[in-house]
Amino acid sequence: MAAQTASLAFRRPRGPWTLPGVYAPQEDTRLLGRALRAERPLDGADLLDIGTGSGALAVLAARMGARVSATDISWRAVLAARANAARQRQRVRVRRGDLAGKQHGRTYDVVVTNPPYVPAPEDLPPSGGAARAWDAGRDGRHVVDRVCARAPELLRPAGVLLMVHSGLCGVEASLHRLRAGGLAAEVVARDHVRVGPVLSRRLPWLRAQGLVGPADEYEELVVVRAERT
Repeated sequence: MAAQTASLAFRRPRGPWTLPGVYAPQEDTRLLGRALRAERPLDGADLLDIGTGSGALAVLAARMGARVSATDISWRAVLAARANAARQRQRVRVRRGDLAGKQHGRTYDVVVTNPPYVPAPEDLPPSGGAARAWDAGRDGRHVVDRVCARAPELLRPAGVLLMVHSGLCGVEASLHRLRAGGLAAEVVARDHVRVGPVLSRRLPWLRAQGLVGPADEYEELVVVRAERT
């Protein structure tokens, strides 16, 4: 699968259905979706979507021909993802689990994830509630680091991880951790988006931490691609 900067549109025939507290697709979802489309062909590939939320990316991968498994720690997200797969008439196996759950040695051709990555005043992410989908500790890396550590054991030879997160939580740190795990890692997609409601409410704290400039109104999103060579 060739690494390239994503440029194709992420199209959905119908918007995904969500429950209260389930992360609805936003700009990060769409950016990751474009990067996933750039990984064609996926026909017959085994793909894992970690933290599937509404299941938008899992459904997209299934439409592209992948055999899709998806996990989420939220039961509401599991129900929403199952419902959206059924609405789109796509076969997606959705289970409740923390990160990839117990895979019992199973590996994948592709792993995609939009993990929680927003820096927050608390040292640890919340154990429940809607904020669990985005808050990720003081440096925003509580879940991102776990994904980086787990990726080498989840990927088959030539397998690919696609992970989206904010520049606020350290792009170079992600690349370093993935490379330390033996993966070839690079940024394949970037976007600058106006800060949304969560970051808008948190701007004073983010500025006090030096993470956001006094006049910044935009956030950088990146997709990191890591391949097991």
